[in-house]
Amino acid sequence: SGAVAEGVARLGLKTRPRAVNLQQAAAAVGQMGVIQAYESCFARHGVHAAQILLSHEDLSNRKRYLNARSTLTTLLEMAVVPVVNENDAVATREIKVGDNDNISALVSVLAEADLLVLLTDQAGLFTADPRDNPDAELIAEVQHIDDTLRSIAGDSVGGLGTGGMGTKLQAADVARRAGVDVVIAAGHHPDVISQLSRGERAGTRFPALTELAETRKRWILAGSSADGDLVVDAGAVKALQNKGSSLLPKGIRAVDGEFDRGDTVRILDSNRQVIARGISRYSAEDINKIKGQHSEQITQVLGYEYGAVVIHRNDLILV
Repeated sequence: SGAVAEGVARLGLKTRPRAVNLQQAAAAVGQMGVIQAYESCFARHGVHAAQILLSHEDLSNRKRYLNARSTLTTLLEMAVVPVVNENDAVATREIKVGDNDNISALVSVLAEADLLVLLTDQAGLFTADPRDNPDAELIAEVQHIDDTLRSIAGDSVGGLGTGGMGTKLQAADVARRAGVDVVIAAGHHPDVISQLSRGERAGTRFPALTELAETRKRWILAGSSADGDLVVDAGAVKALQNKGSSLLPKGIRAVDGEFDRGDTVRILDSNRQVIARGISRYSAEDINKIKGQHSEQITQVLGYEYGAVVIHRNDLILV
C-alpha cells in the first residue's frame, strides 16, 4: 500500500490527484520508495522481500492466476516475504480492484492462506463509530455479515489512501468464503501480528465459513470482476442454496452483459442480490434464447448444446 501517497509526497503535490494519468505517474514514482522501505526493514532481520504487482487480469485470467499463485508459493517456500500491491502505474479505474483491503482478500485466496489480518486505525469493528459514540463496543466475533453490519461499518476513507471499514468488511466476506479466517485489528499495536499468529484474541474475528480446497473454485471466487449477470427466480435460488444444484436454463429470468462460453458470471436473485458466481457453459446470446426453457429443449432452440445445465455445480460458488 501507499505507492500513490508516497509519489504525491515525492513529487511535492498538495493533494492526491484525481486525473488517472497523474495517479499513475505518482504510483510509478512512489513505488520506488515503498519497496525501498520494505526491503530495508526486512533486511535488518536477515529476511529478503520481493515485490509483486498485480492487476485485474492476473486474477481473472485462469492461466495468469495460476502463474501468480506459483510465484507466491515459491517465494514463501524460499522464506521470502512477498510485498503485494495493485499495479497502479498501468491500471485504470475500469480495470482496477481499487483498494488494498479487497486486494489482500484476493491474495489470501490466491496463496491459500490460513489467516488474513486487516490492520486499521481502530481496534476492530464496533457497534457504532467510536470516534463519535463513546458507548460504542468492540465486536469480538462476527458470524453473519448483513445490512445492519454494513451500515455500521460505513465507507469512510482517508485523504491519501483508499478504503475504510466498509471495504474491510467486503474483504472479510470474500476471504472467509474461501476458507480463510479474518481479523480486523489495530495496526498501531506493536505485537498484534505476533499475538494473532499465536492464536490469541485481538480485534474482530470473522471465522472461515468453509474449507475451500479446490484451486478452480478459489479462482472463481478470486476473479475480481464478472463478465455478466444472470437473474434467476426463487426456485433456482432455493435449489442452488439448499440443494447443491446446478443452474438450469428453466430458472433464468434475465441476462445482463455480453459474455462468452467459459466466462465467469454472477447469479442474482429477483432483488438483484448476488447469491453465487460461476463459469457459464453458454454465451449470453445463447442463454437469452434458452432462458425459461426446460433442458430438453436446448438442442431444439439452439441447434446444439453443451450440456443440460448453464452452470454446473462444480463450476459454481455460493456468495
